[in-house]
Amino acid sequence: MPALTDDLDLNLDLIARAHRVPVPDDERALRLMSDEELRPGLDRIIADRSGDGDLWVFAYGSLMWRPEFAYAERRLGTVRGFHRRFCLLQRRFRGTPERPGFVLALDRGGLCRGVAFRLTGTDLHATLMPVWRREMRGMGYVARWLPVATEHGTVSALTFLVNRASDRYSGRLSDTEIADRIAAACGHLGPSAEYLFRTVQACAELGIRDRHLWSLQKLVAERLRACLPADADAVRPNSA
Repeated sequence: MPALTDDLDLNLDLIARAHRVPVPDDERALRLMSDEELRPGLDRIIADRSGDGDLWVFAYGSLMWRPEFAYAERRLGTVRGFHRRFCLLQRRFRGTPERPGFVLALDRGGLCRGVAFRLTGTDLHATLMPVWRREMRGMGYVARWLPVATEHGTVSALTFLVNRASDRYSGRLSDTEIADRIAAACGHLGPSAEYLFRTVQACAELGIRDRHLWSLQKLVAERLRACLPADADAVRPNSA
């Protein structure tokens, strides 16, 4: 049986050839909360945690392929009541105000398969601050403890849902509309399409086939091929 990665139309070579010009950072494009501003929210979410067992975080997007925290275990898991969707505009990092990209969030309805990470560390604030800073400083998410069903039982995991009150929330756009924006967007961290590719690749390697992601990677690949400059083949692929 072929691996799910064999089905992908999108790849890093195509993305690098379509986005050849680096994009400078614009700090004015998105205000980021300081650690001082973030700390009260972290205090509240820790206070809301029930029990004193293992500490888990549920990943469904970039946290799957770049967790940036120490963990002792990871399990495939399913959250019910929310689904993974590109519904959070990214005007910085992987987009600009003129050409915003998208990042994933969990929105209402359905279910989502992802990865539950069991974190290491006994100081809850110190352990959670790196992921809290990464996900919450742009004010695009709200955090909740949600039950995650795994093959070894259900765990309560810190999960980041879309903040529907944020001006970054796009609502429910069609895959075609989302693909148009992802294909065109690039920020100082790279193209929005790279975020999509690395997420769908991570899902494929885990055996997760998400219809939304598979549809988008195909649509984005079509758009990138259509906009390639005539001399794009002379560019050395970026495999980073």
